[in-house]
Amino acid sequence: MSVFLVGGGHRDDVEDALYGGFIAEAVARAGDERPARIAVLTVTERATADAGDAFAAIVRRVANDSPVDVAQIVVAEGERMPAAALDDADGILVGGGLTPAYLTALKPLAARLRLAVESGVPYLGFSAGAAIAPDRALIGGWRIGDVEVAQEDAAEDLDEVTVEDGLGLIDVTVDAHAVQWGNLTRAIAAVDSGAVGEVIALDESTVLAVGSGPLRAGGAGTVWVVTRDERGVLVRGMR
Repeated sequence: MSVFLVGGGHRDDVEDALYGGFIAEAVARAGDERPARIAVLTVTERATADAGDAFAAIVRRVANDSPVDVAQIVVAEGERMPAAALDDADGILVGGGLTPAYLTALKPLAARLRLAVESGVPYLGFSAGAAIAPDRALIGGWRIGDVEVAQEDAAEDLDEVTVEDGLGLIDVTVDAHAVQWGNLTRAIAAVDSGAVGEVIALDESTVLAVGSGPLRAGGAGTVWVVTRDERGVLVRGMR
């Protein structure tokens, strides 16, 4: 199984690098007898039927000649994702938007998602979908106490930097849009404050694949790994 984490952003020239591994695993799981069923889960302010169209189109483009059946499931912010959304899925793609709303929608399905991934179903989280994947999810905020640690525009409608129980698919906290939105400083502050022990902060158009082997980074940007030891907070980049 693999969990693919994408830091947001839309660049046609890196679609294969970002989504190819996920789709290949889903197609392999389905086998030769049927198309791979890929569930595209989206949470939006208004649950319009076309909200997941962009991701569905990416899946079909990257799949190319590989047979895929894309199931788009959309709910409005504040609603829960139906349990049937995961039925018979060979791959699960969770899109981007308001991170707290995605956690509200998907947290009731956390146990089923963990079982699916453990059984070999690949998961791809894009932006919010990446942020909610860990055991402890950094879901937003721009201040710690009275100290500004990020841009207010990237706060996800939260004031205080907020960490909650996530889906439990990986054990390292994740932030997205690291350089583009200035969220790398939030990741550093979260580790420095002790809110979390480690953060992986993903640039846009960048993917980190977490599976049974070594971590694999790809795409256009950098995966920033933020840790702490006796010297203080340490930041290193993976490409």
